[in-house]
Amino acid sequence: MTGADTQNLDLLRSSLKLCPNFPKKGITFIDVFGAFANPKAHRALIDLILSRLKKLGTTIDAVVGLEARGFIFGPQIALELQVPFVPVRKLGKLPGKVAKIDYDLEYGKDTMEIQTQVLKPGTKILLVDDLLATGGTLGAAQKLCVDLGCEVVETLVIIELLGLNGRAKLTDVNHFTTLLQFSEADLEEIATNSDRIHESNHA
Repeated sequence: MTGADTQNLDLLRSSLKLCPNFPKKGITFIDVFGAFANPKAHRALIDLILSRLKKLGTTIDAVVGLEARGFIFGPQIALELQVPFVPVRKLGKLPGKVAKIDYDLEYGKDTMEIQTQVLKPGTKILLVDDLLATGGTLGAAQKLCVDLGCEVVETLVIIELLGLNGRAKLTDVNHFTTLLQFSEADLEEIATNSDRIHESNHA
C-alpha cells in the first residue's frame, strides 16, 4: 500500500459515522454516507478503489452495483473507467429484459434482477456494494452475473463485518476486496462506550 493509499484509508475511516444502538439497541450501524458528505473523503474513496484496480491490472468491461448504496459510488467508478454501469435491483424495479435470481434471507427469501442488454457472455465485471455482512445478497449477485456468462473479475465493498462469515457465501473469495474491516468486538466496544457517555450525561 502506498503512502497516498494509507492517507486515503485513514481519511475514509475517520469520515464514517458509527451509530450505536441503531436501528435498535445492541446494534452499531456504520453510516457510509459520512464519506459522501465530505468531498475529500469522497475523493479518497474513489482513489482507493481506482488504486486497487490499477494494481490488479485486469480488464473491466462493466461495473455492476447493488441496490442501494452500490448506486452511489458504482457509477463514479464506471465513469472513471469509461465503462457502463449496470444496477442490480429488487424484483419488479427494472424495465426491459431482465435476469433474476432468488436468494435466502435470515427470515425468508428475496429476488434480485439485472438488465441483460449490456452484459453479454464474457463481459468482465467489477461488482460493488457498500457492505459485506452475512454475504447472502452479494453472493447471489455474483451468481447472477456468472449465470449470464459473465466473469466477475473483482468484488469490492467499502466495509466488511468480521465474524458473520460473509465470505463463505461468495462464489470467489480470491477476487474480493474490502477497504475497511470491523469485528463484532469493535462494534460492541463502540456501543458500550456510547452507553457510558449517555449515562454520564444524564447522571
